Amino acid sequence: MTTIDPAVFDRLPLGRDPAAVRRRIEAMEALLEGMFTVPGLNRRVGLDFILGLVPVVGDVAAAALGSWLVWEARNLGMSRWQLTRMMGRVGFDAAIGLIPFVGDAADFFYRSNTRNLKTIKRHLDRHHPGTVTIDS
Repeated sequence: MTTIDPAVFDRLPLGRDPAAVRRRIEAMEALLEGMFTVPGLNRRVGLDFILGLVPVVGDVAAAALGSWLVWEARNLGMSRWQLTRMMGRVGFDAAIGLIPFVGDAADFFYRSNTRNLKTIKRHLDRHHPGTVTIDS
């Protein structure tokens, strides 16, 4: 029987503190929008695009994952206006995704999760400056 090293759990961002939330939302955005690069196009795509290829069910699943970012933003205490804008982006992405072929192209070019991540990062930078990370 194998045992799990407890140090593994120290690296997981499971806390409610703003720094853990920042790491979690950055990881989710990377999963949804930038898992791999499309050869020849040098365009990063992720789970949002892949799920969007599955009619209806995939778009609903992608919208649910995008809504999780909005839920995390709500837990950070972001304003209703910001949450409404973020949910509007997720809703627009989901609605346009329901249109065959057009929705797939929209998922390739319109990145609602990346835009929502930028909104959350601006909030964190302003209200929780200790969580700021420097990208190299």
